[in-house]
Amino acid sequence: MRILGIVCSPRKGGNTEILVKEALEAAREAGCETELILVADKKIAPCDGCNACIKTNVCKIMDDMQGVYEELEKADGIIFGTPSYFINVSAQAKAIMDRTYAFRLTRKLRGKVAGVIVAARRTGVGQILSIMYSFFTVHRMVVAGGSAGYGSEKGEVREGPGIGHDSKAVDEARALGKAVVRLTTQLAKGKV
Repeated sequence: MRILGIVCSPRKGGNTEILVKEALEAAREAGCETELILVADKKIAPCDGCNACIKTNVCKIMDDMQGVYEELEKADGIIFGTPSYFINVSAQAKAIMDRTYAFRLTRKLRGKVAGVIVAARRTGVGQILSIMYSFFTVHRMVVAGGSAGYGSEKGEVREGPGIGHDSKAVDEARALGKAVVRLTTQLAKGKV
């Protein structure tokens, strides 16, 4: 099984990346192949609303999103990571979400297991979880859950809290990685 992690942060090595890498490490430990996409390395334009994809099922914008599309299609499970920017997903996360509109009619994400990790300084986690769960539902993905970590500076999530009572952000990220693997495995065996 293949689990994809997408770090939708413009900052390399930041809290979002740390948590997504922890989730993917847990997935590797469970026997899965993993892939990591750092959006900070990519040039991904926002959707321009041209609706060409409604006719062709392919986005006409030729940029680094084409490689992301390929990885999304190959993945059995997907973990999206986003920082909280003004109580919402990052602009990079929103660009990827909007560009998956090209998959909507062909349902290329349908049945894939999805989870989300949010890195926040103080606020926005609940709002972002709700937005991401709605995004997963529109694509008819199977929601494995979400986790979060708090920290202001790079690396603070390593010791920072998660959203659960007395939980650490890193432990929550690892638990999400395991949940994505578990649900993906159950779906493959027809046990869900």
